[in-house]
Amino acid sequence: MSEAGEDVARILVGLAEKARRASRSLARASEDTRNLALFEAAKALRERSDAIGAANQQDLAGLSEDRNAAFRDRLTLTPERIEVMARGLEDVARLPDPVGRILAEWDRPNGLHFRRVATPLGVIGMIYESRPNVGADAAALCIKSGNAVILRGGGESLHSARAIQAAMEDGLRAAGLDEACVQILPSADRAFVGAMLQASGLIDLIIPRGGKSLVERVQREARVPVLSHADGLNHTYVHASADPAMARKVLLDAKMRRTGVCGATETLLIDAAIAPMLLPLLVQELGAKGCSFRADNRARAIVPTLEAARADDFRTEWLDSVLSIAVVDGVEDALDHIVRHGSSHTEAIIAEDAEAAAEFLNGTDSAVVMWNASTQFCDGGEFGFGAEIGIATGRMHARGPVGLEQLTCYRYEVIGTGQVRG
Repeated sequence: MSEAGEDVARILVGLAEKARRASRSLARASEDTRNLALFEAAKALRERSDAIGAANQQDLAGLSEDRNAAFRDRLTLTPERIEVMARGLEDVARLPDPVGRILAEWDRPNGLHFRRVATPLGVIGMIYESRPNVGADAAALCIKSGNAVILRGGGESLHSARAIQAAMEDGLRAAGLDEACVQILPSADRAFVGAMLQASGLIDLIIPRGGKSLVERVQREARVPVLSHADGLNHTYVHASADPAMARKVLLDAKMRRTGVCGATETLLIDAAIAPMLLPLLVQELGAKGCSFRADNRARAIVPTLEAARADDFRTEWLDSVLSIAVVDGVEDALDHIVRHGSSHTEAIIAEDAEAAAEFLNGTDSAVVMWNASTQFCDGGEFGFGAEIGIATGRMHARGPVGLEQLTCYRYEVIGTGQVRG
C-alpha cells in the first residue's frame, strides 16, 4: 500500500473506531435524548441557513460547465430547501421509536419466554454524490435508530455537506450525545470509498446512493454488507382504460416535476388502443415544458416528429428532460418491457380498470408499484418515513424507501425462572 493509501486507511480506521464507541452510547440513549438531538439539529440548520447557502454557492461555482440543469438542481440548496431539511429532521423525531420494539414474543414448554427485539445495526457508512440533503436525511435516520454514521459526500457537494454536518454536530452536542455519532470524511478522495468498502468489523452496513457506476463499484468491491440503492429507471404505463385527463396530469408531474430525482419517470409505455388519441397530446404538453423524446417505431408512426430511440435508450436513466416512449399491447407486453429494460425501482399504471391494475401491480418485481399516481411519490417523506436514504431493491430484508425500520436488526431475549438443561 502507498503512503497516501496508508494515510487514508489510518484516517478511516480512526473515524470508524470513534463511531463504534459513539454508537454504543447512542444505542443506550433514551428516545427523548435522541429526539432532542434532532430538534436541536433542525434549529441549527435554520440558524446556519446563510452559512449553508454560502457553502452551497461555493459548490455551485465549482461545477464544470458540462453539468446539465438537472444535476445543478440536485446540488442546489435554497432557503426553502434548507427549511425542508429542518422540518424533515423534526418529522423523523416525531416518528415512533424504532429501537426496543418487541417484534415477536412467545413461550415454550421449557418455561422460557422468548422475545425478538429491534436493535440498532451499529455503524453505517453512507456514500452519496451530488445531493447534499442526503447527508441530513442519513444523519437524522441514524440518530433516531441508534446508529452512528460516517458520511462520504461527493466532491461537487463537499462544502455543502460539511456545513450540514456541522449543524448535526450542534444538535448532538446540545443533547449531550457524542459528536462522533455523525462524522464526515475529510475529503471526497475516491480512496476513502475503497477504504470504507474494506472496513469489515468497523462498519456494519454500507449504503451507496448515487449513479450506476458508484453502486456497481460498491457491489463489486465491498467486504461489508451493502444495502444498494437502485437506478431510477422508472416506467409509467398508460393503460387503454386510463382517464386521459388523469394520464396527462400524472405523466407531466412524473417526468417534469424534478427530472433529476430517482423517482422521475424515464419511460412512457402507452397502450396501442389509446395511443393514437392520447400520445400526440402527451408529447405536445411535455414538449412545451422542455421535454425531448426517444421513441420506438410504433410511437413514431403516430407522431412522426419524435426522435428514433437508439438501442440503449430504454436502458438509460436520463435524470434530465428526456423521455423514452414505447407503444405496447396490453399489461403483459408492458410488464415484459419493464423486465427487459427496468431497474426494479418504481413502476406506475394509469388505469380505470381495477383488474388490469391488479395484474400490473402483481406482475412486477419492482420495489414500489403505483396505481394512478406519479412515480415522484417514491420518497420516504411521502411514505411517512420522515426521510429516506435510498430505494432498496432485490430480495433483501429492505425494499423500497430505506427508513428507520430498515436501519435496525434484532436480538433475541430469553427470560427464565432459573431453568437449566442438565
